[in-house]
This record gives sequence, structure tokens and C-alpha cells, in this order.
Amino acid sequence: MEHLIAYGPGDIATVFGRAFELAMQIERERFLGAGLYERTQAREGYANGYKAKRIDTSAGTVSVQVPKTAGHDGEPFYPQSLERTRRSVRAVVLSVAEMYIKGVSTRQAEAVMREFGIESLSSSQVSRATKLLDEELEAWRNRPLGEIRYLILDARYEKMRHGGVVRDAAVLSVIGVGPDERRRVLGVSVALSEAEVHWRRFLESLVVRGLRGVEFIVSDDHAGLRAARRAVLGGATWQRCQFHLSQNAIHHAPNAMIRKRIGSELRIVWNAETLPKAETALAELVASYRDTAPKLAAWLEENVPEGLVVFTLPEHYRRRLRTSNPMERAVQQELKRRTAKVRVFPGEDALLRLVSAILVEIDEQWASDTKAYIKWECQDA
Repeated sequence: MEHLIAYGPGDIATVFGRAFELAMQIERERFLGAGLYERTQAREGYANGYKAKRIDTSAGTVSVQVPKTAGHDGEPFYPQSLERTRRSVRAVVLSVAEMYIKGVSTRQAEAVMREFGIESLSSSQVSRATKLLDEELEAWRNRPLGEIRYLILDARYEKMRHGGVVRDAAVLSVIGVGPDERRRVLGVSVALSEAEVHWRRFLESLVVRGLRGVEFIVSDDHAGLRAARRAVLGGATWQRCQFHLSQNAIHHAPNAMIRKRIGSELRIVWNAETLPKAETALAELVASYRDTAPKLAAWLEENVPEGLVVFTLPEHYRRRLRTSNPMERAVQQELKRRTAKVRVFPGEDALLRLVSAILVEIDEQWASDTKAYIKWECQDA
């Protein structure tokens, strides 16, 4: 739609009007070819002016002048350029769907469509337009997978109507790194929560699609995700996201002074050169809080080692895989930006449709990236 918006309002309306006039001229020529305009004894019917008609399409309402015929038997003339029953303008519908996916609000889309002669555009019409994308998005969500060595799992929440009430719906998503050294968005699912049953169904669907060779998984420590991961991908090594660990430590800090400094103290552990040095730094940190904050010390001693698993990977991989930030920044923030204008989704189908379309764009961008995300030849530990 960018090239259309570059025109002025009068220009766009003129272009749309001329396109319809051309279509009517083609119908007139069809009239002539059928003998309807020729004055012959065999001709039974004749042209009888035009009839103004408002056509409700799935993109909105359009006013047109439809040619009329009279004085003949049988089916009356009707332009082939207009479907007699459904009457949809597919090009405009796809443009509306594209604007919706790009994050354009219904009001803004309506203003653009009005320049085409479309007089109204409701949110329900926008929703019907975007359903044209369903088949393509469904194929993308179920496309075959293959060998994926590293996975990053995460979820975010959106408002959605369910059973007549507004609820928080979990958008489960996963990205992975395979032999081609590029990140890929592997799949997405919408569920009512992050309970084990939902995460497990999602992970099992990845396996059914051919996911194999998973060696390393990065995620937070949500109970449902943890149980599902162990059940479906129990053979893979798990790295607990260091960023989420730091946030959890702040919540366990007993006072404001400790909350201010615990993050920087943990960064010393995260940034250690080797696993033994990281373990030594952690032991010193735990010892420093043993007397002043014993509960925090016990929590650090029990949980922080789950964030040190990344040290078993080659050094060049660690910054990429020590947190779920690659998912948070590239995927979750983009989803948040695009879904902000919707606020409350009318149902699961609408939510899944929009997030799938956004993730398709991200996946295509990553697939075409010329720079590798992880170079497999960098194996020096």
C-alpha cells in the first residue's frame, strides 16, 4: 500500500474511478459482441441505462453504476466484473489484510480505503479480510522441520475473549538454530495458560513435524514448561535464562540495598571466563550473604548453578545462548508492538492469525540473512 499512499486523495479516487469505467467499457464491448447494441430484427433486448448500486464487499461498501437491459427473455445482463452473489474485491481485501498485519489501526485503514471509494470499513470486515491468510499461515505452522541443535522457548500474554469474558492468553513460541547456522522461528501456539498440558502439546507438535537432534534448550523456569520439556525433550541439556535468574534474585533480596547491587554481583558470575571461575565467584557471593541474608544465600546456592550450564558450550556460543533475550528482543517485543493497537482479540483464531503472520515475517528475514547466527566451526571451548 505504500505506493498508493504516496498519491493525493483526489488522485487515488480518480484512479479507482477510471479502473471501474474501464471495466464497464469492457462490458459494453461484450454487449456489442453479443449483438445487444446492434439494431437487427433478431435482437430482442436493448440497453436501458444504468442503475446505482451499493455493493457490500468484504473490504467495505462501494457505490457503482451497473448497466441495465430490457425487452428480452431469460437472464438479465450483469457485468462479469462483479460477482453476482459474493461480490468481493480481492485486491482491496488483500491490501486491508496486509495493513492489519503491519499494525495499521482500523481507523487508519478506513481512511485509506475511503480514497478508493469504499465508504465504510468495520473491524469485522477487517477480520474477514485477514482470514484470506489462514491457509498460508496454517501451512507455515505445520511445515516440516528437521535437525535443530539449539532451542529457545518463551511465552507472552495477550488479552483475548473466551467464553464471553476477557482472559489472558499465552502465546507460546520457539526459535531454533540448525545446520544452516541461522535462527528460525519454528512454531507458535495460543493457549489459555502456560500449564504443562499446553507446553507439552506444543512441544509434541514440533516432534511430530520432524524436530530432531536437539542438544541444548534455553528458557525460564516456569513450572509448566519445565515439566513439559523434561517429558518431551528430556535428553537435551537445559540452560536457565540468566536474565530471569537475576530478576528472581532481586525479588528474593530482603532489602533495597541488596536489591540494588545483587544484579551487578551476579554479572561477575555470568561473565567469568570458565566454569570453575564462575563456580568460585558464586561460592564467594553465597558466603557473603550467609549471615546477613541467609534465605537469599540458600536460594542463590540452589538456583544459580542452573544458569551456569552454558559454560559447557564453546565460548563463541555462550553470549547467544545464556539467556532467552534473543527471543525477547527479536520476537516478543515485535509482537507487543504489533498487537498493542488491537488490545483485546475477539477470539483464539484472530490472535493466532496475527501472531503467526508476524512470525512469518521474522522467519523470512532471518532465513535471508547473509550473516550466520552461530558458526559451527567455532568449537574451541
